[in-house]
Amino acid sequence: MHPRLPKFSLHPLALALLLLPGAALAGHPDDEFADNSAKPLLIKNGKYQADPTRPSKNAVRAKQAHIPGGATLVDAERTYKQGRASTLQDSLGMATGVFVQPRFGSEESRLSIRGSGIQRTFHQRGILLMQDGVPINLADGSGDFQAIEPLALDHIQVYRGANAWQYGAANLGGAINFVTPSVHDMAPLDLRAEGGSFGYRRLFAAGGHDFGAADGTFSVSDYRQDGFRDHSRQENQRYFANLGGRINERVSTRFYFSNINSNSDLPGNLTKSQLRADASQAAASNISGDQQRNLTLNRIGNLTTLSLNDEHSLELASFYSDKYLDHPIFQVLDIHNEDYGLRLTHHYRSHDGWRLATGVEHSHGRAWDSRYVNVAGNKGRKVNELHNTARNSNVFSELEIPLAERWAAIVGGAWLHSDRQIDDRLQCNAFVSSFCLKQDESVEQSYTGRVGRLGLRHDYAPGIQFYGNLSQSHEPPTLSEMAGAQIINKNAAQTANTLELGMRWKYDTLDLDLAVYRSEIRDELLALNDANGNALGTINADRTLHQGVEFGGSWTLDQFVVRGQYLLNDFRFDNDKVYGDNRLGGIPKQFVKGEVLWQQDGWYAGPTLEWVPGHYNVDHAETLYAEGYAIWGAKLGYRQPHGFGFFVEGRNLSDKTYIATTGVVADAKGQDQAQFLPGDGRAVFAGVEWRL
Repeated sequence: MHPRLPKFSLHPLALALLLLPGAALAGHPDDEFADNSAKPLLIKNGKYQADPTRPSKNAVRAKQAHIPGGATLVDAERTYKQGRASTLQDSLGMATGVFVQPRFGSEESRLSIRGSGIQRTFHQRGILLMQDGVPINLADGSGDFQAIEPLALDHIQVYRGANAWQYGAANLGGAINFVTPSVHDMAPLDLRAEGGSFGYRRLFAAGGHDFGAADGTFSVSDYRQDGFRDHSRQENQRYFANLGGRINERVSTRFYFSNINSNSDLPGNLTKSQLRADASQAAASNISGDQQRNLTLNRIGNLTTLSLNDEHSLELASFYSDKYLDHPIFQVLDIHNEDYGLRLTHHYRSHDGWRLATGVEHSHGRAWDSRYVNVAGNKGRKVNELHNTARNSNVFSELEIPLAERWAAIVGGAWLHSDRQIDDRLQCNAFVSSFCLKQDESVEQSYTGRVGRLGLRHDYAPGIQFYGNLSQSHEPPTLSEMAGAQIINKNAAQTANTLELGMRWKYDTLDLDLAVYRSEIRDELLALNDANGNALGTINADRTLHQGVEFGGSWTLDQFVVRGQYLLNDFRFDNDKVYGDNRLGGIPKQFVKGEVLWQQDGWYAGPTLEWVPGHYNVDHAETLYAEGYAIWGAKLGYRQPHGFGFFVEGRNLSDKTYIATTGVVADAKGQDQAQFLPGDGRAVFAGVEWRL
């Protein structure tokens, strides 16, 4: 079954918002955070100025250094493009503080920062995903991993927790910004092909052109794989483009266009005994129901900047997306989403170190959700018709105050209001009640939150920085957590108070990032599965604690570079009436991922490691566990900015049978259940690339 391509019809209001090239700005031409490493644009009287919609990596690092908390930049060229670049784990697996595990070697993953959405192995929640500073998420807060092409990126910015405040993010996990390259930071033409085990194949092409007053880039990718497991075929095509530049000395604007077509078979969860007997098998119900997840996504975004004077500027980020989802699972879900939104931010930076960012944000989403009996993957009788609406309004502000030499305080506040409405359009009546046994699932709920943030930063010495912050977060449920009466009890927003302490240390070739945190959470949204791994519903836990350590970085010794991350995740109930102080199910307590590479004159080679040191519980009652594991691999390659390059990479070379991720249940009562998703077996991948 394949999805049909929906009509790309812009909502009039969304179109008007996207076509306001003069309504905003982020930075001034001579700002230390401007894109001063990229090729500048000649605009007037022989004066060169950079495009503020395309900040360089150095400019981003300098901006992140002002944040009193966890913020990381992942350089795509120097890290994951040296091997297979397919899943989010490939690109973010060694980013400090990020836990990501694919469900079955696919883009669908468990993505979590500080325990955000730890029970969700699909349709991520709790993290704001952006492309070039413009939201990818739908208005209800959920997001699709298929909207991201790792090879099309220049770098990835990770803002953990409240350190994403500048983007209006008030959730527990923070934000991840996937940044495409500037035409001045990429080869005019880049051709790449990857292939390997399990029928894996990826073709990629990218290029760009400088038109003088404007510039643009494009990328095209085609990806297919049969998959390690039965019934795990995947294929997708992604098309990205952007066009923009300086309109004059004060105004810059850039448009971003995306088209994604993705089709995936779903092999489902296994019991532990099934996994040990044959990790490559699919669940019987997934085959009989031909379970799939097929989507088509069209998206347009815009970032426009306006410099008011040397101290004040405006930035407007806006987007419109149209998504169609064809999703045969326990039922056939036929969902059409239309979402749009904007964020307008005023930036002030004085010459004596004061900085202020104040913004307003609004997003609106509609979903037409039709559900049918699953007849071998095809639509049978309609059993539900829901019309869903999500609206969000947000006002936020953050002020940096210089206190003394090398000391600064950061204070912030935000007001948030969200509306969620589910309108059940398929009602029973007395004449057909014997054929339509369902209740009215209509829900209308509003959520309002007021959150604050206080931080302190100390630049102890060149390259050494200490920080601490106290922050609050507020997250309403997504529509999928509410649809079909999925919220089992309170239907409340998740809130948290978080303390974070840490340091950044950059000296010569040593770059370290360390943070410790403790989040006291009320009404945490926890998703549960039934005994067969199917989504059962979402509960609001009363009180929970998320605390841990995030440690990562890199160290270059002569011709060797060591990079990786370590996570300590201590997530548990807090004196719960049922579970006491039990650990929350679904995520390992410790996680290590890293590599050691020899590098010289473009050549590189070395081993890779992924290690979960101990077992962890799958149910909140702590009666069913997933075992820890250690897998290793190796990579060899040659890569230069221009010309020919290649790589060969082996993964899980010991052919370890292991559990990559799990579902979550309340109480398994010690019985083996279909909650386990095996990792891929031994695999070898290779790629070739030519850059003009």
